[in-house]
Amino acid sequence: MTFSSTAPEQLPSLLAAQKQAFVAAGPVSAELRRARIQRVIELLVSYQQPLIEAMDADFGGRPQGFSLMNDVLGSLASLKYARDHLEHWVEDEPRQVFSPYDQMGAKAWVMHQPKGTIGILGTWNAPLFTLLSPLACVLAAGNRAILKPSEVVPRTAQVLAQAFAEWFDPLEIALVTGDAELAQVFTAQPFDHLVFTGSTAVARSVMRNAAENLVPLTLELGGKSPVIISRSADMSKAAFSIAVAKANNGGQICINPDLVYVPREQMEDFIDLLGAAYSELLPTTQDNPDVVAVVNARHLQRIEGYVQDARARGARVESYPQALEADAGSRRRPLQVVINPPCDSQVMREEIFGPALVVLPYEQLQSALDDIHSRERPLALYYFGQSEEEQRHVLQNTISGGVSINDVMMHAALHDAPFGGIGASGMGHYHGREGFLEFSHMRSVYKAPPHDPRREWGLLPPYGEHFLPTMQSMVTAD
Repeated sequence: MTFSSTAPEQLPSLLAAQKQAFVAAGPVSAELRRARIQRVIELLVSYQQPLIEAMDADFGGRPQGFSLMNDVLGSLASLKYARDHLEHWVEDEPRQVFSPYDQMGAKAWVMHQPKGTIGILGTWNAPLFTLLSPLACVLAAGNRAILKPSEVVPRTAQVLAQAFAEWFDPLEIALVTGDAELAQVFTAQPFDHLVFTGSTAVARSVMRNAAENLVPLTLELGGKSPVIISRSADMSKAAFSIAVAKANNGGQICINPDLVYVPREQMEDFIDLLGAAYSELLPTTQDNPDVVAVVNARHLQRIEGYVQDARARGARVESYPQALEADAGSRRRPLQVVINPPCDSQVMREEIFGPALVVLPYEQLQSALDDIHSRERPLALYYFGQSEEEQRHVLQNTISGGVSINDVMMHAALHDAPFGGIGASGMGHYHGREGFLEFSHMRSVYKAPPHDPRREWGLLPPYGEHFLPTMQSMVTAD
C-alpha cells in the first residue's frame, strides 16, 4: 500500500505563509479560539471510524474500542476542557506596581499573547492524542499549528491529513506527512514553539535542530518509570493496577511502569498475584482481539532482545497468561516478567515500551530510592501503600514528571493539572491552564501615571549633593 507524503522543501514556504497570515490577522479573540477548537472536535467526531480502523491496521491488531477510549475520547476530553475554560485563561492578570507609583495611578498587568505558529510532532503509540491534546492548548492560546504524525502509523497519518485538509485552511492548521527525513527538516524550521513526543535519544536531535533557530521546546519523553510497593500496600490492588497498565496498549505508553520494587519477602506473592490478574484480563494471547500488538517487527525484536539478554544473564522470566514464541507475523505477545536481572542487562538500562516488566526485591525502602536516584529522572513514579508518613517521604525524596498513588498512570488523565517530564523525561507541559501558558507569551505591561516625579526628587542628572547619601541610606537588610 502506498501513501503520499509532503516534500521536505514545501515546509519552509508553508511555515512562512502561516506566520504571515498570523500577523496579518491581528488579535485572536476568545470566540475564534473556541471556534477553531470546536472544529477539531467536530473533525474528530466525523472521522472517528476511519481513524480507529487505520490505527487497527497500522498496529496489526488494536481493538477499535480501545482506540476510541485512548485516542478519540482522550483527545476530545483535552479539546473540550480547553474550549470550556479558555475565556478565563485569556484574561489579563493585574500585577502590583512598585511604590510610590502605585499611589500615583500607575498600573501593571500581564497579557497572554499567542506566540504564532507551533509545530507538533506526534508519536505512534497514541497517534491522535499526542497531536490533538497539545493542539487543544496551542489553539486555546491563540496560535496556529503545523502537525506531523509519526511515519510508523502511515494509514492513520493519511486519514488525519485528509481530515485536516477538509476541515481547515492550511494557514490555520496544516498537517504534513512523511518519514524521518521530513521530521529532520521539520525540527529545523523556525517555529515559534515546537512540541515533540517520543524517545529521549531522538529528542537530543530535535533539541540540536531547534537550537539553530532558538526555538523553545516542549518535550514529552519517557524513561524507566518505577513502582514502589510498600509493606503497607494492598498487594492484590497493586498487582491488579499494574496488570491493567501493562495490558493497556500492550505496554506501549510513555508512562507505563518499567520497574517494580517489592519487599523481598513479598516478591513471590506479588508475582503470583500479578500473573493471575493479567491472565484474568487477557486469558489468551494469540488471536485475542483484546491484546494490542507490538506495533512493528523492529519494536518486537527490540523488546524480545531485552528479555533474551536478561535470561542469558541468568534472570528468571515468567510469562502470562503463558509463554509464547515470538512471531513477526503475529505481534501479540504475553506479559514477560523479568525477575531481578543483573544491573548491566539491557532491560535494566533501556525503556521497555512494550509487554514486559522488571520486578526487583528490596530490603529497605531507602535502597529502592537509591536505585531510582541512580537513573535518569522518569516521566512517572508510582507508590502503593497505606502509610501517610511513608507516602510523604517518597514524594519528598524522589523527582519525576508526575505521580500516581495507589494506582498507575491515572495522573496523566487530569485535565486541570500539567502533564510533562523533567530532565531526560522531558521539559514543559501541556493540559489545562499550564498548557495554555506553555504556548502563550506572558507579556508584562506597565502603564505610567500622568506625572513623573523623578526630577523633583533629585533622581535624574545632574545629581545633587544629596543623591549619593540618599541611595546609601536605602541599602539595608530589612
